[in-house]
Amino acid sequence: MSERWRIAVVSMVQPVIERLLPVLRDLGHEPAGVVTARLERTRPADLAVSNETVPQGLDLLCAADKRRVEPLLRALEPDLTICWGFPWKLPQAALDVAPLGSINLHPGLLPRHRGPVPLAWALRDGDGRFGVTWHRMDAELDTGGLLAQTTIPIDDDDVEIMQVGPKLGAAAFGLLPGVLARVAAGDPGDAQDETLATWAGHFADDDYARIDWTRPARRIHDQVRAWHLTMGLSGVVGPVAELEGERLQVTRTSLRDPGDGARRVECGDGPLWVVAAEPL
Repeated sequence: MSERWRIAVVSMVQPVIERLLPVLRDLGHEPAGVVTARLERTRPADLAVSNETVPQGLDLLCAADKRRVEPLLRALEPDLTICWGFPWKLPQAALDVAPLGSINLHPGLLPRHRGPVPLAWALRDGDGRFGVTWHRMDAELDTGGLLAQTTIPIDDDDVEIMQVGPKLGAAAFGLLPGVLARVAAGDPGDAQDETLATWAGHFADDDYARIDWTRPARRIHDQVRAWHLTMGLSGVVGPVAELEGERLQVTRTSLRDPGDGARRVECGDGPLWVVAAEPL
């Protein structure tokens, strides 16, 4: 693949842009600019895309809504669009701007865990591994042809997105040369098996918002981490527990004693340590 492409990046996540742009240059391509989204909800400062975090000399275009993405992409004149960490389902017109099409990095093993919070659902479902999928984009969400996939183990201490993200990124970058080779060949990707599709939507059920201390310690640990990786976008507060007569939102647990005053709780098959919690 010797041709040099102009590649537009569509993302809301500063660490993605920070790491992806040098990889594209190393592969012989030119980042054409970044399209991001204007949202009322403010993301954490260490994740937010801004003029200060985008490399100097690279255009940053901010879309007011999904209909504005198409004209902003046209202004960048890309050969290919790469989407990674963006909150809106893009219209087909936006996906068709680049002659080579649009591809997306999804942190799930598609067609399993389509939707906005696949990392949280990998924990909720006890998968034991996070998925990484590059796929073609179409007008639906996470349904396009598969270009490459892999998985990474879920470690017991994986809690924050800033812990998980770099490992997902490394796996995704390792797949990218092969993905771009398939794009260069006009490969539409492998069709997804709809019988295997599941939806990783925002948590909304009260049952999973409550901690049952009679369950196995690892499942409760995964429950707490799953809520953490919903990125605060759920309309339900969770996970909530009763502990020594106090009602708490549990925000961090550990399968081993971390010290520092963590509270030991006996679960269905052994102990779990509550590291952080907020009173309700």
